[in-house]
Amino acid sequence: MFYLIQLLNAVQYGLLLFLLASGLTLIFGIMGVINLAHGSFYMVGAYLAYWLASATGSLSLALPIGIVIAFAIGLLLETTIIRRLYKRDHLYQVLLTFGLILIFEELRSILFGNDVHGVAVPAILNYSIPLTETLSYPIYRLFITGVCLTIAGVMYFVIQKTRIGMMIRAGNSNREMAASLGVNMPLLFALVFAVGMALAAFAGAIAAPITSVAPGMGNHILIICFVVVVIGGIGSINGAMIASLLIGLADTLGKVLAPEYSGVAIYLLMAVVLLWRPQGLANKP
Repeated sequence: MFYLIQLLNAVQYGLLLFLLASGLTLIFGIMGVINLAHGSFYMVGAYLAYWLASATGSLSLALPIGIVIAFAIGLLLETTIIRRLYKRDHLYQVLLTFGLILIFEELRSILFGNDVHGVAVPAILNYSIPLTETLSYPIYRLFITGVCLTIAGVMYFVIQKTRIGMMIRAGNSNREMAASLGVNMPLLFALVFAVGMALAAFAGAIAAPITSVAPGMGNHILIICFVVVVIGGIGSINGAMIASLLIGLADTLGKVLAPEYSGVAIYLLMAVVLLWRPQGLANKP
């Protein structure tokens, strides 16, 4: 039962990473933008959950409001700032998005201070399933797993079965050709960027009750998200899912089986994949 719990934790963590990395890989793959501020939206989502849940008394109400706010912020950033970088060198993108990290951190410090905060689990989900006399598993973690799987299914349907998904795939393959065929690329880029930011914020919001809402919480998760993108393949949602689950397993089981080496487990996994398939698990050579 102990290892079953760890396996469930690994899957839950991997699916949470997928929410984050799917937006990042789409932004990088379609728009060609290296967005270092992606992790900041994970932090923004967590702090929005804390603030809105405190104001409304309900995390269930805070989640949709937070998503709308994050989507609006992402749309504003893309149309006013990010759009100016598409034809510039990646160095400009790195410098500007790093500047956004500093801005978000300063705003967080002004608005919420530097204390660590917590978000209460909704009462309806605040209980555990007993597995043995001494072990149980929280329902809220199963809820996170279910929500992430639902969103992954919706994303797959939208990208593979809808007209806008066809445009996204076309933009990912050849943006110039897609534009010549009548695809409104500026609008598509704005929507992809805003949705990616909303997914990152949503991941931070639903993770808030099981993690600390703390300064700098987006910086570490950003590094792991880039590892997911590298392992899965740039621009591949399927690759992001596979890589996220692999990293979830490597990180969680590594902490149990070999805690002294757990810090480098995911980077060893990335090194092995790069040696074997430098284009990523899901991309063709």
